[in-house]
Amino acid sequence: MKEFTIEELKQYDGSSGKPAYVAFMGVVYDLTESAMWGGGDHEGMHSAGMDLTEAHEGAPHDEHVLDFPEVGKLV
Repeated sequence: MKEFTIEELKQYDGSSGKPAYVAFMGVVYDLTESAMWGGGDHEGMHSAGMDLTEAHEGAPHDEHVLDFPEVGKLV
């Protein structure tokens, strides 16, 4: 698995045809195919290319919603 720094993760923001990746609890997920993450935006509240571990605490869903391909680790 690829290791991503936070700076590298920021490049995968889903804009301009780039993949949409997010990190959660040290794992990087590819959300590109998710209809909920079009253009790297989720409900106008979150953006791809970020570590969403802390932001997830207030989410109306549990972590099982991240049933997407794991592409790496955040280091």
